[in-house]
Amino acid sequence: MCGICGIVNIGDSPPPDLDLLVRMMGRLKHRGPDSSGYYRDSQVALGHTRLAIIDLETGAQPLSNEDEAIWITFNGEIFNYLELATELHGLGHQFKTKSDTEVIVHAYEEWGTSCFERFNGQWAIALWDKARNSVILSRDRLGIRPLYYTQCDNRLLFASEVKSLFACRDVKRELDPAGLSEIFTFWSPVAPRTSFKGIEELKPGHFAIVTNGSLRSEPYWSIRFPLSDDSEALSEQENADLLGKYLIKASQLRFTRSDVPVGAYLSGGIDSSITSSIVAKYTQAPLRTFSIRFADPEFDEGSYQREMVNRLGAEHRDVRISQEDIGEVFPHVIWHTERPILRTAPAPLFLLSKLVRESGYKVVVTGEGADEVLAGYDIFREARVRLFLARNPQSAKRGNIVLRLYPWMARTPGEAPAFARAFFGKSLDPADPALSHRPRWDTTSSIKLMLNPDLHAETEKKNVEKDLISLLPDAHEMWDPLCRAQWLEMVSLLSGYILSAQGDRMLMANSVEGRFPFLDCELVDFANQLPPRHKLLGLDEKHLLKIAFKDIIPDPILNRPKKPYRAPDAASFFHGNSLDWVDDLTSEAKLKKANIFLPKQALGLVSKCRKVKGLKMSNTDNMRITAILSTMLVHHHYIEQDGKGNCDEIPPEPVTVINRVQPDASGNELRQK
Repeated sequence: MCGICGIVNIGDSPPPDLDLLVRMMGRLKHRGPDSSGYYRDSQVALGHTRLAIIDLETGAQPLSNEDEAIWITFNGEIFNYLELATELHGLGHQFKTKSDTEVIVHAYEEWGTSCFERFNGQWAIALWDKARNSVILSRDRLGIRPLYYTQCDNRLLFASEVKSLFACRDVKRELDPAGLSEIFTFWSPVAPRTSFKGIEELKPGHFAIVTNGSLRSEPYWSIRFPLSDDSEALSEQENADLLGKYLIKASQLRFTRSDVPVGAYLSGGIDSSITSSIVAKYTQAPLRTFSIRFADPEFDEGSYQREMVNRLGAEHRDVRISQEDIGEVFPHVIWHTERPILRTAPAPLFLLSKLVRESGYKVVVTGEGADEVLAGYDIFREARVRLFLARNPQSAKRGNIVLRLYPWMARTPGEAPAFARAFFGKSLDPADPALSHRPRWDTTSSIKLMLNPDLHAETEKKNVEKDLISLLPDAHEMWDPLCRAQWLEMVSLLSGYILSAQGDRMLMANSVEGRFPFLDCELVDFANQLPPRHKLLGLDEKHLLKIAFKDIIPDPILNRPKKPYRAPDAASFFHGNSLDWVDDLTSEAKLKKANIFLPKQALGLVSKCRKVKGLKMSNTDNMRITAILSTMLVHHHYIEQDGKGNCDEIPPEPVTVINRVQPDASGNELRQK
């Protein structure tokens, strides 16, 4: 796993600025602390900071094909690279390294942009094809690895993180109201939109070709589900057996395709328990596991973690996290997320990846993606309940089903049944393709009421909900409602929040690579074609997964009540001990200067939080205060400042240099002939 960046000249411009490229690389040092390198000619500069995982000796980047007509800088892993290398050898390609990076170069040389369809992995790629005078950018199917770009002053800049783009002083730093509107609706911006005006993110499952100053993007993969009238070809048990085979293969690839040791996250839930158990049973790799413990029992899952550790005989470490810990690291977390967030959940994962790195590991396998791919979230159960209510909204008996939702919450619907029936009984239009997500979107959108009037008006210029729904494939009307809900979750929350703010950024903040067996492309394509009832049977989430692994997962883990990963929100900032950064950013002067939130409303919420020390706050207020603090931190890091943070902008040593631009006798750089 690495950091990549680059500069592409548009038109007749001087050679790419080497000082700028070096600063861009320096801002990505946390993504690749082991070494760095760059390639530069008169038109293109490619930068790379390396976290060495595969081919430690000869896998340095950027690298090229035999005649140096194609160059690459690459962030990620291609897990089927050995099989592809064998195929390419048979087609006459010669390799100088044992890296998956070089496989990408030869695959592109052989198959062009259709090569991306052959890759099983997670990636952000930039290829410079000199013969075609084109730069090709590519991102993995579900957006595990990030890739941003912007245009300014006859240059296209691209990088793994926005802070690298802001190393260019000519790139304007301004929050995008439409991006904020998406965050304050879906919890994340939806690519290509970001938090910042003029900066875009390549969509998952897409590649882009940059030629003569124009960027053209197109998909090589898309999320597809069966039509509702498709008949079931296989039985539940047959599909469970196939699911087991896909997941075992995916986990084996991610644990064994590495030249450094691989650890595993162990949350105590079914997903990470399964991936860890697969390692123990189906590989020879030693099992080292890592967990988060919480000082607050409401969030802690230590008993389940201990049960799995004892069963697996794993070497285990955990980090115990308090409210104070979250509040202390939150400014660092937001420098890495580069976007406002509505929950503090990324902060404990930042501390967990720090533990992993301090333990001598720089690769971990996690259970992320299982809930989206196999229908494990409560939002899918909630949608099933709401569709049941929609058939007869006036039925009091039907209304009681909402009391079965969210049993893990401190304030369950059963404690306020009238409110729960009213809340979940709103917007029950069965024809609405976003029926599943309306309650979440409506609740989250209330944050926008705290914005200053001008900014609020700007956020309302685009109907972001309508825009997202318009992206649904034409065939979605023939999908099962569960499939539509899964599509919405994968396109919005999975890529922009789970895999980015909570995933890639918190791992790479401490130079740790995450690997995700549940997001293996073969497994995802298989799961997307499953009959919906095999994934969500009644209100039994991840039904098929439980059948597939019932023989290796203990019953207390397999059938435990669903409890999503959560962390203390408001209580992390107002626990009695004053945090200087909170006091500073929520002062009336700072709120007025930033001109994002209405000072009176923001200060009123802060006062409320202080009074109760952040305890027993409503779900909405927890989101609101986290949104205010994280947005003010984004403004501080990236608008008031330039995103540099504490980074020294010096790439890690050693530096591999390929410079095709030479100075003349006067010291002026000449364009390459």
